[in-house]
Amino acid sequence: MAQPKCIISNCPAEFALAVNDTLEFLSGKWKLPILGSLIEGKKRFREIERTLPGISPRMLSKELRDLEMNKMVTRTVYDTIPATVEYEITEYGLSLDKVLMAMYEWGTAHRKKIMGKTKKAAQHEPVTG
Repeated sequence: MAQPKCIISNCPAEFALAVNDTLEFLSGKWKLPILGSLIEGKKRFREIERTLPGISPRMLSKELRDLEMNKMVTRTVYDTIPATVEYEITEYGLSLDKVLMAMYEWGTAHRKKIMGKTKKAAQHEPVTG
């Protein structure tokens, strides 16, 4: 006989552990935006950097290494002069697609509710409490 699926109220410890694991991995403000940038396809370092205003090259490099270590991103070096390096989201990285879309939708609605502005008008203004 199969065990019933865990409902949050029936196993709060498992829920807390899973959420904490997720938050620990996704800590910081850049991992999800980097993955979001790579969902569109392979990109070189500078291409990723251009899609993320405000990220420093050092931070982007650190986050890409961490994403690669966690099997979210692959790094391919081509034998050209100078060397060409491309980053690509993995199948495992794509497993966060629903999370990314849910966060995008919620964030867009939240910004509109709190600031009363359209996404485009408030694109680079932080929502603060």
